[in-house]
Amino acid sequence: MTLLLSGCSEKILFAKTNPEKSEVSSDVQLDKDKSPTGENPNVVDKSEQPIVDTPVDNSNTQNQSADVPPAKNNEDSIQVISNPASIPVLVNKQNKLPDSYNPHDLVLTDIPFISGATNEKRHMRKESATAINQLFTGAKAQGISLLGVSAYRSHTTQTTLFNNYVSRDGFDKARTYSALPGTSEHETGLSIDVTGGNGKCAAEDCFGGTPEAHWLQAHAAEYGFIIRYPQGKERITGYQYEPWHLRYVGKEIALEIMSNRITLEEYFNDIPMNK
Repeated sequence: MTLLLSGCSEKILFAKTNPEKSEVSSDVQLDKDKSPTGENPNVVDKSEQPIVDTPVDNSNTQNQSADVPPAKNNEDSIQVISNPASIPVLVNKQNKLPDSYNPHDLVLTDIPFISGATNEKRHMRKESATAINQLFTGAKAQGISLLGVSAYRSHTTQTTLFNNYVSRDGFDKARTYSALPGTSEHETGLSIDVTGGNGKCAAEDCFGGTPEAHWLQAHAAEYGFIIRYPQGKERITGYQYEPWHLRYVGKEIALEIMSNRITLEEYFNDIPMNK
């Protein structure tokens, strides 16, 4: 039986089912490892390796156009994205960011976070940071209180996190609950996990069904965000429903995706095979 693990809650789930291997701190426990499925154009094939730490030369890359759908490729390989700075860039199990990629326009968000959130996790790319600030303000005006949980995470942080798991449990086991470096959406600086103002249900299933989750479903697109891993799309995204994980793609694309109840993969006509 194949299990679909939540990208954001995978470590929490792993800790519950393997108490002897739970995370050292709640801060690490709330790290969000994303790795759904799909491909991008003009990519360089790179097979999975137990520990990934070699920079990729992306000096000749160009920004991805939202109108150009990703290219298909063998599901067993990982493709390195040639245009990682694109706002609607598709990052998932088979489309990884170059190891050398660092968002050039990261800024601190102006929103409240849960206790213990690191300084790094409070950053987003400038455009998405402005949008999340506006989303929080709009929510508050309608009586909805939100807190940030985890936004940006650097490639170095993701590499250290994943390699620690490899050292502890081996590569195959680590892959069952953690994302390979470069395949976490949080490395783009365009994603953020949120929770209700009381701080409860952070990256947990109990967030679904809350007034905050309902508000996000109805209004996130107005600010350029989508629910990246929607309910009923697990076979396409590779992950269970995560109502707390917001991904900035811009208002036009967000409204199209959310109004049609599709995923980013479907928007790019990049539905994974054999899922």
